[in-house]
Amino acid sequence: MSNKILIIGAGAIGGVISVILTKKGLAPHIVVKYPELKQKAKKEGFELLGHHGHIVQKVDAFLPSDLLDEKYDIVLITTKANDLSSASKMVLPHLKEDSLVVSMQNGICEDKLASIVGKDKTIGCVTGWGATMLEHGKYDMTSGGEFIIGNINESNSDRLHDLKEILENILPTSISDNIYGELYSKLIISSCITTLGAITGKPLGEMLSSSQTRNVFMKIINEAIEVANAMGLKVEPYAGKLDYYKFLKANNFIGVLKRQLTIRILGLKYRRTKSSALQSLERGRPTEIDWFNGYIVSMGEKYNINVPVNAALVEMVKEIESGKRKIGSENLKETFYS
Repeated sequence: MSNKILIIGAGAIGGVISVILTKKGLAPHIVVKYPELKQKAKKEGFELLGHHGHIVQKVDAFLPSDLLDEKYDIVLITTKANDLSSASKMVLPHLKEDSLVVSMQNGICEDKLASIVGKDKTIGCVTGWGATMLEHGKYDMTSGGEFIIGNINESNSDRLHDLKEILENILPTSISDNIYGELYSKLIISSCITTLGAITGKPLGEMLSSSQTRNVFMKIINEAIEVANAMGLKVEPYAGKLDYYKFLKANNFIGVLKRQLTIRILGLKYRRTKSSALQSLERGRPTEIDWFNGYIVSMGEKYNINVPVNAALVEMVKEIESGKRKIGSENLKETFYS
């Protein structure tokens, strides 16, 4: 079956996906914000570096007003979480009865998406790989990884298998019957990597070479799992390997050492990854902190679980956004080691 594909957003994730799917002959359309980026996509092409090698590929780019009456089978929303509502409302006129709309944001945005496009069309997706937008139309796929997809109503439809086949042109893709558990698993990692990267200003490898940073990393995880337990949510292992429950269980010397080593290895594997929140701050844009650590804090309040580390991180990022705090390693020392 031939599926007509629409990608909303030409940031790091959307740009990478558009280049690879176009090169593979799937002819996706991508919605971009700026006329000059549309022209670059069509005339010069987007440039991709990193995991898939060096690719320069012309892609079929559109401004939102260009779509007219086009209808799509698969819609991939790759915007920031803050822009999800406006993006999902924009695609409503372009959906078929059996279209799938895929939330590719970090954080858990699926309930918001379902409230707009309908639960039957809403697909959760974990993007378990790294990418950076070096400039408009130029991207670095900083690591490999996987996609994990699932219907939020936990059904396993033929259409879901169509989506799996499409995404496997980029990276291995699996279907989960516990997509919320997978999304929360990624949310925990994002709450560690993305947020700590934002407040320190360091890439992942350098950031996690510090034992102090790794200790904060573990505190974020511990609070997040306490909240998940209160929610009655089974959190899946991250990338199929990091089992949070086992990770937190052993508190003897060997257990603590293994936790430190696990986080250090994670930092080495994704050492070139630059926090998406840091990229937002550097561009003077708001972060997605409310969808990361902010989600843990809001659920902690709802279920009466104290999460002081996550709450402190949310406050710090908000202060950086407002210009009241500078980015730097001293933020961790000031807040967590005084």
